[in-house]
Amino acid sequence: MTETSILVTGGAGYIGSHVVRQLGELGERIIVLDNLSTGFREAALYGEFVEGDTGDQALVTEILQKYNIDTVLHFAAHTIVPESVENPLKYYRNNTANTRSLLECCQNAGVKHFVFSSTAAVYGTPESEYCGEDTPTNPINPYGMSKLMSEHMLKDLAFASSLRYVVLRYFNVAGCDPQGRIGQNTDKATLLTKVAVEAAVGKREKVLIFGTDFDTKDGTGVRDYIHVEDLASAHIRALDYLRKKGESTTLNCGYGHGYSVREVLDAVSKANGKPLTVVEQGRRAGDPPALISRAEKVRTVLGWKPKFDNLDQIVTSSLNWERKLQKDKDAK
Repeated sequence: MTETSILVTGGAGYIGSHVVRQLGELGERIIVLDNLSTGFREAALYGEFVEGDTGDQALVTEILQKYNIDTVLHFAAHTIVPESVENPLKYYRNNTANTRSLLECCQNAGVKHFVFSSTAAVYGTPESEYCGEDTPTNPINPYGMSKLMSEHMLKDLAFASSLRYVVLRYFNVAGCDPQGRIGQNTDKATLLTKVAVEAAVGKREKVLIFGTDFDTKDGTGVRDYIHVEDLASAHIRALDYLRKKGESTTLNCGYGHGYSVREVLDAVSKANGKPLTVVEQGRRAGDPPALISRAEKVRTVLGWKPKFDNLDQIVTSSLNWERKLQKDKDAK
């Protein structure tokens, strides 16, 4: 019997590359599929790399058959919320239609396991600041809706076939590989930690705070930040869970507590040794005061134990990576 392999779509992107690295360190047989629209070839440190699109059914079918794929970890997606509002069809094509195409290929090839990269954006603006997996889903932007539609497709396919899945709903992902091998290279990033460390190294002139009058501890929005290393390890645990015949499930990925925008910016300033230039602006439409995961289930079901639940560690790894990028750029 030919050895089975794992297909990682979007494996040259920020989160996917960290998962690929952890899988590679465990000796797994990996095939990385990425169209490099936002990913970077050099970020995929392990596995065989195939440049191509998840929506290319002929290519995906060839990969599934050639490498005897029994597991798919699906990261390939557009993830910028404001862009999804401005160009919704781009998101429904890439995030939803391409996922449907991928699932059809998986069904035809008899893929057994599927781990899906979803988001807390499926909750929209919940009534409570704490979101459990049973919190009603009500996305307020096309990005969140595109992911929720994919969740429904996956659930329906699993009901109609032998495919089993784990959906992981990410909260605010931050940080980089502590050893500095890979990190977040996203162009025109909107995630707070990335924006802040770019400002710290001079790539940006300032950091904007959107809303200082929320009903929170310091008036700024509070979010549940999870280190990308811990998020990656949750995928490893999800794979192990499915291999042990675990039932299909949906799990929040967060730490269960939050930090405010000011706390994150203060931590970056502290790590950088000097204050950031911060400009306060009004609230953005649809921004909830606080969004924090109820994350007991992922610990119970997967046996997941985070190792980097510390804001200073998150910020320091991000800043070190940004300094490395700046140093490499200056050396050219």
